[in-house]
Amino acid sequence: MIPHHASQHKPDWLKIKIPAGKQYVQVKDIVHQHQLHTICESGHCPNMADCWGRGTATFMILGDICTRSCKFCNVKTGRPLRVDPSEPEQLAQSVKLMGLRHCVITSVDRDDLPDGGAGAWASTIKTVKETNPGTTIEALIPDFDGIAERIIQVIESGPEVISHNLETVRRLTPLVRSRARYEVSLQVIRVISATGVVAKSGIMAGLGETEQEVAETMDDLLEAGCTVFTIGQYLQPTRKHLPVTEYLAPGQFEKYREMGLQKGFRFVESSPLVRSSFKAERHVMGYLIND
Repeated sequence: MIPHHASQHKPDWLKIKIPAGKQYVQVKDIVHQHQLHTICESGHCPNMADCWGRGTATFMILGDICTRSCKFCNVKTGRPLRVDPSEPEQLAQSVKLMGLRHCVITSVDRDDLPDGGAGAWASTIKTVKETNPGTTIEALIPDFDGIAERIIQVIESGPEVISHNLETVRRLTPLVRSRARYEVSLQVIRVISATGVVAKSGIMAGLGETEQEVAETMDDLLEAGCTVFTIGQYLQPTRKHLPVTEYLAPGQFEKYREMGLQKGFRFVESSPLVRSSFKAERHVMGYLIND
């Protein structure tokens, strides 16, 4: 383990490319002109230059203020603004303008809404699909407090992949996540899997978990019906957030990748800079080509 005072010195393999290129600038301009929220920016994602440079982005709906205050997340916390009824059409037109073949949509938690935002989620996905019939969609959803009716409402709107992240191992969940519960998140995966939609989840490494705990988390997700698993290095957004306890070497991530595949996941993305939506198009295309 690396002590807290040393956690500021990132190893060479975590160096991030500076955003550049015509495609990156074009995506950035569209995002800002249409006043879209992206987790790429809000979450300070290390892969923003890569993804935007390839003409892809992860859009965040229902505003940029979350009702929860997880210790790892850099998204703003507080009282959200009202839901913008024009957001679905705005996002759909932006996806069309970008010419995206695959689109990832996520959201802040909206515990202030009667349905947790499920209705807005379904409306957004349907609108994007109607405007962009050739675009596949991954929905990276909150837990909706584990209420099956809300999850199914999103599922029925037609995304090809639905992802819900465990974020960390069972033991660390109360420390890392503010309201979410490990078992509730597993139940979300069960509901998704039971409908036949591709179920995906991921965790962060470097928060104090052991290799055995990561293995147990994989087993729990597989039992719940998860078939796509991601794991990447946790990076402390600010000094107010949880410190990094360890920077895992690339070899350890490769070990986790091999472990996950041996256990039975269909796809495993495991490397220091992996985030849940990084190169997400590979997962849905893998299913469409092989099934």
